[in-house]
Amino acid sequence: MIEQLTIDGNTITYDLTGDGPLVVLAHGMGDSRHSYRFVAPALAAAGYRVANVDIRGCGDSSLGWDGYSRTDIAGDLVAVVGHLGGPTVIVGQSISGGAATIAAAQAPELISGLVELAPFTRKQSVPLGALLRAGRYRSGSLRLMRAMLFGSLSAWTGYLDLAYPEKPSDWPAELARIETKLSEPGRMKAFQAMTRTSPVDAGMQLAHVSCPVLVVQGSLDPDWADPREEGEKIIADLPAGVGELVVLDGVGHYPHAQSPDEVIALVLPFLARALPRA
Repeated sequence: MIEQLTIDGNTITYDLTGDGPLVVLAHGMGDSRHSYRFVAPALAAAGYRVANVDIRGCGDSSLGWDGYSRTDIAGDLVAVVGHLGGPTVIVGQSISGGAATIAAAQAPELISGLVELAPFTRKQSVPLGALLRAGRYRSGSLRLMRAMLFGSLSAWTGYLDLAYPEKPSDWPAELARIETKLSEPGRMKAFQAMTRTSPVDAGMQLAHVSCPVLVVQGSLDPDWADPREEGEKIIADLPAGVGELVVLDGVGHYPHAQSPDEVIALVLPFLARALPRA
């Protein structure tokens, strides 16, 4: 069931499937809710009501928003949960991992757990030594910079080639879908606006998150010279005992699409703990 929620004259589009406790899925920049195409049906089949969201400016959600920061996206996610009725667990990838952190800190009565997949949740730096040593990190950073500065679709698809060390079986069709969507008027501009936001706002909220948090990193994620170290820093900035880190070997920036079975096997036990059934 495709639904829309109007927020300040703009629209957030989401799929709603299944019955049971609510789980909200939120994707990364330059992507759409279709990135959870393998995960959402499995969660619904396991007895959850799954809201798979196109974040602002992406997928079938509208353009023309005043901002594209993690704080902005967090407000949309909280609005979706308030509309559908919480509590919920938010599964957020990349920029939406940071947004989910802010949402949990600001609306603890609605959010009982977070799963953060390859999240940008802390202030980032570009260590020159790592750029020289780590080829995947260097290549990914250069392609991301070209996409950010010039709105280059070829740079973005080149980044995706690195970010998926192993491609899903439907990758040619999925890549074509991504290219078609980002070629729509205004979509690349929204993508560029997201790339220029900083995760500082999310990092400032880590200490205020009280619900359990599962951070999942891929060992071959080109966004960091050392993905495990980034995950460990997120856990360290959370209150003691709140966070747990899992690193998936051979996985890139999109664990939910590259290795959905591994992600589902991690998420279902987490949901059972963080989102108990009535």
